[in-house]
Amino acid sequence: MNIQMEWYRVFYWTAKLGSLTKAAEQLHITQPAVSHTLKQLEGALGGALFFRTAKGVTLTAEGEVLYSYVEQAMQMLDIGEKKMAEMQSLLLGEIHIGASDTLCKHYLLPCLEQFHQQYPDIRVHVTNRTTPETITLLKEGKIDFGIVNLPADDPKIDFRPSAPQQDCLVGHPKYAELARQPLPLAELHQYPLLLLEPGGSTRRFLDSYAGAHGTTLHPEFELGSLDLLVQFAQSGFGLTFITRQFITEELASGKLVEIPLTPPIPLRHIGIATLKNVPLSAASKRFIGFLS
Repeated sequence: MNIQMEWYRVFYWTAKLGSLTKAAEQLHITQPAVSHTLKQLEGALGGALFFRTAKGVTLTAEGEVLYSYVEQAMQMLDIGEKKMAEMQSLLLGEIHIGASDTLCKHYLLPCLEQFHQQYPDIRVHVTNRTTPETITLLKEGKIDFGIVNLPADDPKIDFRPSAPQQDCLVGHPKYAELARQPLPLAELHQYPLLLLEPGGSTRRFLDSYAGAHGTTLHPEFELGSLDLLVQFAQSGFGLTFITRQFITEELASGKLVEIPLTPPIPLRHIGIATLKNVPLSAASKRFIGFLS
């Protein structure tokens, strides 16, 4: 049966109001159009749905059965439209975000706090993963967007640069003498080095930086998070690379000392990763606006 959804809408309002004229007014069409549509629906279904009375129209037994289902469908559609309106006005919705522990702590959390204050009914789910793992989750459709360390590249994903971040070499105050003048990168091997484990975007960035200047980084310790690197560096285990914006308190208090390098480490950015050609929800768009 080739039945159009609009036929059921005409049927619903005619049955609900008991009048072709009132249904026509509700739907903003003519009474002949209502009558013609009902005849098409009856022809497609193979039975009469109404019989005329002095006061209008009344449902037949078959019409009563059909109306019980159409009424539920129309109510569900109405609920769906209201939910859509609530989501567009940010009165309802969910956001699924992927980000590393470090980016959650130093970049995402402040924005989450502001967003939650303004839109308390939007539920936010955060999945903590490395940048490569976040990109995988995004392509699998398990998150709406990711917060990643740039540079990153994938043909299926758009990467939008957000906040800049500058990596720097730091160490315990016992290495303060090295801070007097830029340390040549080629001489870094003379000192114990702490690095993140291989596989993440930050480790690849640093290895690429060193390799571009003919040097290979040989860490004595490989750790799983930047917070551990900071703790180990503060304890005097060696030098490490950290994003300067993440250790402002440690540098200001003297718990860590920044050691300038030559050539300097290039500036990079935190990025917002979204799937190409996949529209974002209103809540996701608004949250990304907070990040921007």
